[in-house]
Amino acid sequence: MSYQIELRHIRYFLAVAELLHFRKAAEKLFISQPGLSRQIKEMEDHLGIKLFDRHNRQVKLTPTGLYLKEELSKNLKSLDAILHHAKLLEDGKDGKLNFGYVGSAMQKIIPELLLKFTEDHPNILFSLKEMDNNKQIEGLLSQDIDIGFVRLDRIPRGLESHPILKEPFCLVLPKNHVIDASNFKSLSQFKEEHFILFDPEYSASYYEKVMEIFDDSGFSPIVSHNTIHAGSIYKLVENNFGISIVPKSLINETNSKTKFIELHKIKQRTILSAIWNKDNRNPILNNILSLIHKEMII
Repeated sequence: MSYQIELRHIRYFLAVAELLHFRKAAEKLFISQPGLSRQIKEMEDHLGIKLFDRHNRQVKLTPTGLYLKEELSKNLKSLDAILHHAKLLEDGKDGKLNFGYVGSAMQKIIPELLLKFTEDHPNILFSLKEMDNNKQIEGLLSQDIDIGFVRLDRIPRGLESHPILKEPFCLVLPKNHVIDASNFKSLSQFKEEHFILFDPEYSASYYEKVMEIFDDSGFSPIVSHNTIHAGSIYKLVENNFGISIVPKSLINETNSKTKFIELHKIKQRTILSAIWNKDNRNPILNNILSLIHKEMII
């Protein structure tokens, strides 16, 4: 059966389905509103279905339209990825991988991974973007990124993960703080201090794990600042706004204004995992996953 549907029909439909407003969709597409309405009507006539309900200037997707929006969005993204990959091949590149990561993954894990990977795959382009855990989940589900590096205990359906690094936590203190590794006994020594912590939005499960550390130490912390960036934590600590707790991989030995105490005696550990969408069809993804499974085992 031939439906005589062209790619432009799909793009026009998805624009209206996203905005639920014909005028705004027409402006986004740089075409006239009557022209857009004709294209949508043409698509409906060709398929013999109704895509939108229009009542009192309100536009709503029909159940059929909603189904098509979800399925066509996924498949159009796959088509765009296929065409982009073809262009990379034409330009002499083997492909491209889009990475998302939390800051600690860039200290050592990702650089080592890329060095090993490029030994056998020198013609790969990489896009690297620091993102919090939730943004990575969104990016993986929409396939805007191919692989992420997160600190999460649970992940949504459709995603898969592989633990890479299990590590202890460390205290971050100003360089001139009276307590250091030689006289540190327990976290309770800091119950009157102000703490600068990663925001719960960074990862709710990670935040809860840090809170468990305080519970086991017998006090609730005075949290003066929350942030999602390690660099902000270090700036606040070195300027005496408080102290912090971070994963060991975030130790910054080049910062002469802070010092670190490893909390190796506490039971809590944080796990950094690689995460990906099992439906992602980027042909390069399986290559780097093979390397991760082979080389990065905790």
